[in-house]
Amino acid sequence: MPYDEQLAARIHDHLIGEPGLTERKMFGGVAYMIGGNVCVGIWHDELIARVGVEAADRALREDGVREFDITGRAMRGWVLVAPSRLTGRGLRTWIDRARGFVRTLPVRSTGGGTPL
Repeated sequence: MPYDEQLAARIHDHLIGEPGLTERKMFGGVAYMIGGNVCVGIWHDELIARVGVEAADRALREDGVREFDITGRAMRGWVLVAPSRLTGRGLRTWIDRARGFVRTLPVRSTGGGTPL
């Protein structure tokens, strides 16, 4: 299943203008990076959100949120958010949560992402 391009367009609209923003194909979908660090992405029709370990542990108690585990090995600090949680302001809220965490990380090389 390819990734949801409508979701990609919505994410792009929310992140455009973010300093250091790049886009890169990953996880069989697309990822949006800030300062060389993955912030959010798409896996099929779900949002991948990098929120940090503590925030992820709290987020996993929310409906429609599960561990980011597409290989049999969960990535701590990352969650998958169901499409039902991305309506209205839901998408913006998740992007802001991930962006807040990623802004605390050291800037890395962009590593081949396409600048936006």
